[in-house]
Amino acid sequence: MTKTVILGVIGSDAHVVGITILEQAFEAAGFDVVNLGVQTSQEEFVDAARENDAEAVLVSSLYGHAKQDCEGFHERIAAAGLEEVTTYIGGNLAVGQDDWEETRRYFRELGFDRVFDSETDPEDAIEALRADLDMRSSETEGESHTVRA
Repeated sequence: MTKTVILGVIGSDAHVVGITILEQAFEAAGFDVVNLGVQTSQEEFVDAARENDAEAVLVSSLYGHAKQDCEGFHERIAAAGLEEVTTYIGGNLAVGQDDWEETRRYFRELGFDRVFDSETDPEDAIEALRADLDMRSSETEGESHTVRA
């Protein structure tokens, strides 16, 4: 069964190259990708996840304002009944991003399952998503594992 992922660039960010590369890489890896493009609102991510019965939402941001753009994102996910959807964020997430661990911790606390920097190889994200989705399907079968990055 093909897993569906929603992909887009959040907020006012118009960087399209990265998500185009991600779209091609995830499709080549066998995922069904719904690419929302650039300047995507939180509500568009949530609606697309619900309408496409997605297993994952992959949020990209390169212009450094993801902290503002993602505030309340997981509350919207929960309000839509999509708590089981895996969420990733990646890119240049904070202006003057000096301490990557602090930035990663911030987005994990917002609710993202994994946080990637702008240098992450798409294959690493694909491998992580496969592991996380396998873990989630195992949990629904009564097993429990914890895999976090």
